[in-house]
This record gives sequence, structure tokens and C-alpha cells, in this order.
Amino acid sequence: MKALEKTNPSNGSQSLESLIEDFWKNDDLVNQSVKEEPTVNIIDKNGVYKVKVSAPGFKKKDFKVAVEDGSLIISAETSAEKKEEKENYVRKEFSTSSFVRSFHLPDSISLGHIKANYKGGLLNITINKSNLDKKEVKEIKIR
Repeated sequence: MKALEKTNPSNGSQSLESLIEDFWKNDDLVNQSVKEEPTVNIIDKNGVYKVKVSAPGFKKKDFKVAVEDGSLIISAETSAEKKEEKENYVRKEFSTSSFVRSFHLPDSISLGHIKANYKGGLLNITINKSNLDKKEVKEIKIR
């Protein structure tokens, strides 16, 4: 059947098989729904806890960092959409990526002295040791 044959160099026509193959080739958004948790390093040094979360591909605005009921809760969510319109078809794809990590905090931390920043795919959270009311809720601004 000629419709399923590869491209015919003599007349420049392209087969259905070749069109379908090209349709999916080199597409960075196909099947990209990430549900893996990022890796985390926690360091206890000189009266400070340092939490380092490796989360490339996100933007600062995608993160939420909060302390609730004595736990540090780190979450992020992002999505991307790609739309391609050709003469005979429209292809619209999207990808999403999200995670939630939580860590029980010791009693000896200070809610007023928690800082977070995100740069180069790494979310750094610094938590000073002191006292914590476990029922207090606080959202941390990311710089």
C-alpha cells in the first residue's frame, strides 16, 4: 500500500507512517507528568537547621512553604502548555509537575526566624533554633 510507504524522494510526498512518526518526534512535552519527590538534605549546624530541596524546573512562584501543626510543609506545582496548529490538525499538549514534602519539626525552633530562597533549582530553607508553639500556622515568603 503506497500510503504507508516512506517518503518518496522523487515527488517529495510523505507517507502516513512518516507523518505520524514526525508528529511525535522531538517533542519535549509528551508524557511529562512528574510525580517524583525531590531530594532533600537537612543539616543541623551552629544553632540552625538548613533544609536544601533540589527542585529544578520550578519557578519561585510555584512554591509554598509553611509551618502547620509542628510540621514544615514544602509544596510546588507547575504546568506548561504547548499548542501547535498546522494545515490539517491541531495538537495541544500539557505537562504538570508537583510535589508535597513535610517534616516534623522539633520543639526548639523559632517561627519568626525561618527564611527561604530559591535559585538555580535549589530551594534553601533556614530555620533558627528556639521555641515553637506547635499549633501556630505560618507561611514562609520565598525570596
